[in-house]
Amino acid sequence: MIDMDRPYRRLRRPRRAGLTGLLRLLLPALVGAAPPAPAAPGAAGPRTGADAAAAAARWGDRRLDEAASLTAHNAFTNYEDSRWSSVNQSESVRAQLDNGVRGLSLDTHWYERSTWLCLISFGSDCHPSDVYLCHGDCKAFAGATYALPRQSFHGTMQTVVDFLAAHPQEVVTVFLEDYVSAEQLGGSLSRVRGLSGLLFRPDEWGVRQQGWPKVADLVAADKRLLVFSDRSDREHLGVMYDRSWTVSNHWSLGDLGNDLACVTRWPDVPLDRREPGFRRLFTMSHHRNVPTVLTAALDNGAKLRGRIAEQCRPAAGGRDPNYVSVDFHRLSDGSGHTPASVVAELNAGP
Repeated sequence: MIDMDRPYRRLRRPRRAGLTGLLRLLLPALVGAAPPAPAAPGAAGPRTGADAAAAAARWGDRRLDEAASLTAHNAFTNYEDSRWSSVNQSESVRAQLDNGVRGLSLDTHWYERSTWLCLISFGSDCHPSDVYLCHGDCKAFAGATYALPRQSFHGTMQTVVDFLAAHPQEVVTVFLEDYVSAEQLGGSLSRVRGLSGLLFRPDEWGVRQQGWPKVADLVAADKRLLVFSDRSDREHLGVMYDRSWTVSNHWSLGDLGNDLACVTRWPDVPLDRREPGFRRLFTMSHHRNVPTVLTAALDNGAKLRGRIAEQCRPAAGGRDPNYVSVDFHRLSDGSGHTPASVVAELNAGP
């Protein structure tokens, strides 16, 4: 059913800060430096025999290319993480993960610190130069192409790593629409505490030669974070080039939501592509050009389930999608089918 309630934040009485506290808060904005990072969270720790047994019980013998994940389109544009005027999701990235999302699509852009924006915003936009999550130009239209407070890429990735540390049986995939250099992206990733140990690198696992590993093996090895980019020059960072490792359908259902044909996003990479000893992961997009709660509710139930069965599965050579990407992932049409239930049905098998 359509849920028109917008998430809200509980208001807290602000603490009184002394002169020292105020200086600590204001100094980074005035000099353009990033505020001090909080203490690192506890790591998930080494895997044990009990962990491996739990992973096998949870995931069975399914390989990564046999598992399905609920994916949030433009996960960063939401009502809770920042002040967006147009959003694709209703809840924060952490809440999305807590509510079953295991794939996140993010747009990375470089923002060069602007003294002018700092002044005209009366100090509310004094953010340092960094990689941020923007939906277009990071300086064009506050609330539309970017939001305040600015959402740093490394901060969002820290949220993902912290979630994985707290949930040692889970695997998360991040898809980047990438507008930054490899050096800029690498610098941002290097500041995410605990990321390097969790990052799955397909070359180290011989994926091209042996195929994708079992999900349980990834969990047992604590390699539970996959990152894809639409740029090809960053695999040395552990960031996979999506056109080399995945197949994907065209991203839009059209303005009216009636473009159900499952056609490839890349003409040279058909959905049913086959390679010796290796099968690409299948990312399926199911959202319109302009997201609204009403249209997402219409699209996210029986239409999604039927499109997989009647359009996308046949187009992909009889295989199911590994990532099902939707807007407003908690909304559905009242048919009894939701994006989460459709993904659970895919994971249950025939």
